[in-house]
Amino acid sequence: MYEHPEMPNVKIWDLPGIGSPNFKAKKYLKDVEFNTYDFFIILSSERFMEHDIMLAKEIRKQKKSFYFVRSKIDNDITSQKRKKGFDEQKILSIIREDCKKNLKELGDPNIFLISSFDLEEYDFESLQNTLEDELPEYKKNALLQAWPVCSAASLEKKIKMFKRMIWAASLASAGVAVIPVPGLSAACDLGIVVLFLTRCYYAFDLDERSLARLSEKVNKPHLKDMAKSKFVTAIREKALTRLQVSAGLAAIATVEYFLSLVPAVGSAAAAGISFATTQYLLREGVNDLANTARAIRKEAGLDSVH
Repeated sequence: MYEHPEMPNVKIWDLPGIGSPNFKAKKYLKDVEFNTYDFFIILSSERFMEHDIMLAKEIRKQKKSFYFVRSKIDNDITSQKRKKGFDEQKILSIIREDCKKNLKELGDPNIFLISSFDLEEYDFESLQNTLEDELPEYKKNALLQAWPVCSAASLEKKIKMFKRMIWAASLASAGVAVIPVPGLSAACDLGIVVLFLTRCYYAFDLDERSLARLSEKVNKPHLKDMAKSKFVTAIREKALTRLQVSAGLAAIATVEYFLSLVPAVGSAAAAGISFATTQYLLREGVNDLANTARAIRKEAGLDSVH
């Protein structure tokens, strides 16, 4: 099992190949605890075999989703480039049709051609979109946060998702504000803001590891130094408190507390102030992180000007 480095609720299991010595086909689903998983990706760097088809049939019987992924497509393209009359789209079409031919017993399943070294190419984004369409809403959001940014559209989709989530996070903040405990609302608001914007930071690939990988890929070392916005810096230095505990926001927290002591009307007012304050901070943070991510991708030459 591989736990996502920033999202512990997203786990990927690398299962043994069906029919391997310790996992015989007849007992495979029981031995790998089939019901544990949300969906299956059947992966091959060559052609899909009889065991792959057998597994897909069993998954279908259990009414779970499976996806065929043909990996290392970059190797196939590289090996064909020197040949006369090279046509990349033609090569991809031949590979796809060959895969479908081997899987004809399953009807017409989707085949996704990917290269882990170049997520922007081939079918990686198509796989992401397909998973999103077929997963329940709450799992869709978790997947979208965990998925790497593979295009401008992918980034914008993540940004829209986080902006939609701001309302719910702000409402949670308002719910705490009605409790008349000194400092409780401010502490919870800070926790909500820190968690929310830290997830944005990783989802938008602004962490140092992602930026280093991107810089190396496009041979532009200075990209690592572009993530200098106030929110990126605060998250990286674990100093988000500096953004919230200003004189103005500290005063708001004090007003919230005293309002929460007043029955009914005071509590509602405290909740409203907390909601508005948290919403403002989250909007500012998401916009700041989103604009930083867009600028970095533009400088990397990956996206056109928006």
